[in-house]
Amino acid sequence: MKNSTRASRTALYAWLQAAPLTAVFVLFFVVPLLLILMVSFWQATEYELIPAFTVQSYADVFTGCPVTADGDLCVTFKTYLSTLRFGVLTWIVTALLGFSIAYFLAFHVKTQLMQMVLFIVCTVPFWTSNVIRMISWVPLLGRNGLVNQGLQGAGLIDTPIEWLLFSEFSVVLAFVHLYTMFMIVPIFNTLMRIDRSLIEAARDAGATPWQTVRHVVLPLSRTGLIIGSIFVVALVMGDFVTVGVMGGQQIASVGKIIQVQASYLQFPLAAANAVILLAVVLMMIATLMRLVNLRKEL
Repeated sequence: MKNSTRASRTALYAWLQAAPLTAVFVLFFVVPLLLILMVSFWQATEYELIPAFTVQSYADVFTGCPVTADGDLCVTFKTYLSTLRFGVLTWIVTALLGFSIAYFLAFHVKTQLMQMVLFIVCTVPFWTSNVIRMISWVPLLGRNGLVNQGLQGAGLIDTPIEWLLFSEFSVVLAFVHLYTMFMIVPIFNTLMRIDRSLIEAARDAGATPWQTVRHVVLPLSRTGLIIGSIFVVALVMGDFVTVGVMGGQQIASVGKIIQVQASYLQFPLAAANAVILLAVVLMMIATLMRLVNLRKEL
């Protein structure tokens, strides 16, 4: 009886400790999502929102899909493919950069103090606003920016390169600049947990550095790669500020479409797009989660 009472009291204390965080989660995450889902089924006129159940907003999102009368993909499919392309390109570059930097910090920097100093250096860009960091690329990549002037001064080009700014290249570059840190942190954390004796065993067995990385380090760092990938993919898919600023308001993305629809007070249509985007991102995350058992690994 005493053991049962003690177990019940422990369980009660555990629930009480989790209650504040649960309340915050429900209030600021679950409730807004439910409101967005609810509004996506409302009707809208030029002057008001009508809380009447309809699926017209979802029908409007997929108008002409999958192929229009002209034989082209519908706007929705084109926009999602463009956004997915940004996500894949950003993921590839951030994964390569993130793993390289994390590997250097974990295995080539010998002292914890220097690791900490260099890790803090990696976080320096986060001390300023995302918008400021994006705008800082304009004087570098513009038609008369430092890059074009430098290339022209060196005689490598005759005319300025136009696609450096306000293009898909500049959008991906900004994404990499903004989100590489989200890949570095989980990979570095995973690499620091690798038993160094495994590295020594691989070397003693005659493995080259590349073979050690490929057959020992990469498999053991898979958890960090998956976590970083989830962060990067989710952030890129929902981003609209970066696409707007670095794309010169000329490149479409799902987040940008939602922002424009909300600015024109088309809240049910924007909510429907947001729900569809959330479903797509959740499916992508579920696919990544199938590659590794995070509960077991962490």
